[in-house]
Amino acid sequence: MPRRLPLTPVTTPLSSTHVRLAEHTTLRLGGPATRFERATTAADLVEAVRAVDASGEPLLLLGGGSNLVVSDAGFTGTVVQVGTRGRRLDPLGDGLVQLTVEAGEDWDSVVAEAVSQGLGGLECLSGVPGLVGATPVQNVGAYGVEISQVLTSVDLLDRRTGRVHQVPAHDLGLAYRTSVLKGTDRAVVLRARFALTSGGQSAPIRYAELARVLGVSQGDRVPADAARKAVLELRRGKGMVLDPADHDTWSAGSFFTNPVLDASTLAGVLIRIAERLGRHVEVPTYPGGPGASKLSAAWLIERAGFTRGHRGPGGRVALSSKHTLALTNRGGASTEDLLDLAREVRDGVRAAFGVELHPEPVLVNCEL
Repeated sequence: MPRRLPLTPVTTPLSSTHVRLAEHTTLRLGGPATRFERATTAADLVEAVRAVDASGEPLLLLGGGSNLVVSDAGFTGTVVQVGTRGRRLDPLGDGLVQLTVEAGEDWDSVVAEAVSQGLGGLECLSGVPGLVGATPVQNVGAYGVEISQVLTSVDLLDRRTGRVHQVPAHDLGLAYRTSVLKGTDRAVVLRARFALTSGGQSAPIRYAELARVLGVSQGDRVPADAARKAVLELRRGKGMVLDPADHDTWSAGSFFTNPVLDASTLAGVLIRIAERLGRHVEVPTYPGGPGASKLSAAWLIERAGFTRGHRGPGGRVALSSKHTLALTNRGGASTEDLLDLAREVRDGVRAAFGVELHPEPVLVNCEL
């Protein structure tokens, strides 16, 4: 029988003013919002967004705050925090189950519940911070799995028309860390649907590092709970599982996306790398789509001379001591401190290899 889990108690006032957004981001950075509201049902979320749009005031939708860099000045307008809850399972036949989840659900809790129910497909996305509604926008991916592989549809509020409609996943333009929803404020994700497999087995293990930890070959399946445990272990080792006591997790996750280059651009970059590091250096490359290759941003950052723990201005920000792709708040930092470090890293990689790194988090009222 389909079922819904109980709502999580609301601990934030439904409406307030001048709330510091640092209290709602994993970076623990960001100035105040003029107004702050929390929507706990999809109907409330739709109503809140329509009301703000009708007023002509700027709107910022806030999920888990794990992919936001908010300026020290904050946000002049209304922040609507997505606090909707609810999950539902429906059989699809042929060993498939549809999982429907409200946008405000905590992503990792959803993954944990799916694994505990013997459902496979989400386990390699364990430990990813944030809420369900953000996963289609970013086409979240980790350890060889992307949301595009399991997402079937989303319900969207079209802010131009004020109407709610269901959109199939293939119409979302899902690609590496992006979709037609990213970088635009035209629509709000209300809920998402995923097709998962019953039987307790994982999706095929595609990521080499994960396969080594599990002791299997790439393409093999393992119990979903074993894959989840291994992924969480790997993420903890890189400071990518949130822990209030660990400043390496005071971050927005991977700050830069892995650059995707066409063949001609890649050839020039490889020449630059050979000139700097030697002609026999092995450069890790991965498929990046038709005619394109993906480079490791972390590899480029390290070879450009930025080591783990590299400190920024005043020592208040630094690259994670576990993973050079994460920029972290070491305590007492400002957003501008973080952006200065990001600029230093970006400019250093560009100067060394001619590769432009682009930020993965959403920058609110600030820029690199």
